Amino acid sequence: MTGAEAIVKCLKEEKVEYVFGYPGVAICPFYDAILDSGIKTILIRTEQNAAHSASGMARLTGRPGVCAVTSGPGATNLITGIATAFADSIPLVCITGQVNSELIGSDVFQEADITGAVESFVKYSYLVKNVADIPRVMKEAFYIANTGRKGPVLIDVPIDVQQQKIRDFDYPEEVKLRTYKPTVKGNVLQIKKIVHELERAKRPLICAGGGVRLSNAKEELRRLVEEYQIPVVSTMMGIGVMATEHPLYFGMVGNNGFPWANRAMKEADLIMMVGARVADRAVNQPERIMKDTVLIHIDVDPAEIGKNAGATIPIVGDAKNILAELAEYEIDGDYGKWVESLRTYRGEMPVVRHPDPAFVDPAEFIRKLSLKLQDNAIYVADVGQNQIWSCKYHVVRNGRFLTTGGMGTMGYSIPAAVGAKLARPERQVVAVCGDGSFQMSMMELATMQQYRVPVKIIVLKNNYLGMVRQYQHFAYQDRYSVVDLSGSPDLSCIAAAYGMKFMRIENMEGLEDKLDTLLKEDEAYLCECIIDPMDLV
Repeated sequence: MTGAEAIVKCLKEEKVEYVFGYPGVAICPFYDAILDSGIKTILIRTEQNAAHSASGMARLTGRPGVCAVTSGPGATNLITGIATAFADSIPLVCITGQVNSELIGSDVFQEADITGAVESFVKYSYLVKNVADIPRVMKEAFYIANTGRKGPVLIDVPIDVQQQKIRDFDYPEEVKLRTYKPTVKGNVLQIKKIVHELERAKRPLICAGGGVRLSNAKEELRRLVEEYQIPVVSTMMGIGVMATEHPLYFGMVGNNGFPWANRAMKEADLIMMVGARVADRAVNQPERIMKDTVLIHIDVDPAEIGKNAGATIPIVGDAKNILAELAEYEIDGDYGKWVESLRTYRGEMPVVRHPDPAFVDPAEFIRKLSLKLQDNAIYVADVGQNQIWSCKYHVVRNGRFLTTGGMGTMGYSIPAAVGAKLARPERQVVAVCGDGSFQMSMMELATMQQYRVPVKIIVLKNNYLGMVRQYQHFAYQDRYSVVDLSGSPDLSCIAAAYGMKFMRIENMEGLEDKLDTLLKEDEAYLCECIIDPMDLV
């Protein structure tokens, strides 16, 4: 078989069902070889979104998402999607075509040093020079992407290597990498220290991050929380590991979090960070919060522990294993008064909004939409004000909440929702974005229609880049610079152009019936909600 056929066979060995991408000459041997494989290919309208769609699929399946693009601009366009996945620890295998091996370094047509360009945004990258290396490289790539701290791996394959013959195809059964051995099990002595500190604590708090989801540790976390009645807050990426209305869940922390959740972080005498970076957006001024607090930091990536705040008990390992081991100990602690205090704080510190009745109130709209969605619906939030409203007011039950927290990449929601819907076609999928982020990926409406992917798209329209306008409102006293979205298209015409159903909601009147219509059938729908241009998150 050829090198291209070998790559496809490796994908079959890894049980890959979809490849998202955009062809070009340098990747054509691969796309020719995949035609009769049974693997479905999805033509994304711009390469960045190939990575976002693969990310959406990876987050729902727990397996690496796959994308494949051509050399030069195809590969460089992919970088933002790769960086987004890297910041959010999403496993991807990204295949790029490359110019002929003998021409590399000659600055020929559509040549780019993509392995060098993505060095800061991948777990590992390969430039395949020998066709015989393809089975080993592919096996290693899938293993590296989905173990330890998950993330993207890039494989750059020159066109001549794709065309060469491989004599003996042998896909390895296991991977042996001498320098890559991620720690999975937690240190027993450190776990015993955690038990000891939990027994001493009066005001413990668990802060759950995206790593809880990535390690599939949701049930282990809930079991620990419910067994010992320990209150929980989450980072943005940790939203959904606890049901929004769970009696022990107190919401999102951070710059845009709930005031009572941030107060809980300040008053806790023990904080257990699980699968979360102690980063600025989640923990403002960590050195102050941790001053008189026992900090337990559980993370599979040792580089994250101690990076932003010194941990009292650092523990490296997979959250699922560590939480399961913790649950085997008897922890003698009574935190009832602390939980009641947090409930009191929540009652005393309500978020007060004063929406203009002439517009749609995004907070109440999102809450009502959430309650109308099916119990296991998948909600994908974009970046901007829409993201913060979604984080605060979307009600998660047994569904999923997806967004990009690490890189904050606008235009993420629609392609990610496409990947999520293809991964779980039986579940409702809703993408919520602003009119700014919508215009960064509205070309993917063509992808949705071509492959009949029935995602509901909600556009919160205020004719501004809302989050930046809000920042300029406070920081520059309403001197608005380059945030006016005048000239934006008529979304009813956009929907008609793509053959999609359209709905415009201008205020809250009759909202219940409109939501029923929007969600009645499993079909693609573009819904525009007109919101107050001056509204604040």
